[in-house]
Amino acid sequence: MHRFANPVRFLKIARPATAWLLGLGLVLTAAGVLGGLFVTPPDYLQGETVRILYIHVPTAWLGMGGWTGIAVASLATIVWRHPLASVAARAIAPVGATFAFLCLATGSIWGRPTWGTWWEWDGRLTSMLVLFFLYLGNIALAAAERERGPDGRIAAIFGLVGAVNLPIIHFSVQWWRTLHQGESIKLTGSSIAPELLWPLPLTLFGFSALFGAAVLMRMRTELAQTRIEARLRRMAAASAGRGASTGSGQAAAV
Repeated sequence: MHRFANPVRFLKIARPATAWLLGLGLVLTAAGVLGGLFVTPPDYLQGETVRILYIHVPTAWLGMGGWTGIAVASLATIVWRHPLASVAARAIAPVGATFAFLCLATGSIWGRPTWGTWWEWDGRLTSMLVLFFLYLGNIALAAAERERGPDGRIAAIFGLVGAVNLPIIHFSVQWWRTLHQGESIKLTGSSIAPELLWPLPLTLFGFSALFGAAVLMRMRTELAQTRIEARLRRMAAASAGRGASTGSGQAAAV
């Protein structure tokens, strides 16, 4: 992992990886969405509204996966002090927040015809909303901390503490039997009919690739900004040094 601690070495890999992930993500997402919208049949109970599945499920998984990435980066920041870990955590947070918001929005749209309500203080919905607010808090805390210095330890601690919410989201449908349905996809199989299921892996991997591309783009942007800020500081220091030397020479001449 420390092989990629050097920003130059990381950027050599991140630049082509961004393009590949972006291209792959667009192709897989388009194929999955088009298949889900126009090829798969309507569900015998939910009808056409089941097609929200192909957006809702990947955004839910990636909303949780994003915070998992923040927790791993936070651990690397605290334990190993990996120089790019805090950059990765800051890059993941806005992308994860976007997917968590899309999960809540599509779930609300799906819930209106299915449950008869836009929102219910259900265990799964409420814990997912808490995750979205955790993302917003992490973004604000990391931005404030970055102004003070590059350490990022406070935001890292917040990232680890916030990970407690992930198992609550996962097991909420088992702990609280409310409106949200139980798990449809498990390691042992799926309760979704095969003719409805096949576009879901396409959108899942497609959105995952787009997620990775967005994170890499944000990391590259922050590293470039850091280099520009460092160059400006060096230029300002050099200019101040030349000014001080000129002032000393004039004083000596007098």
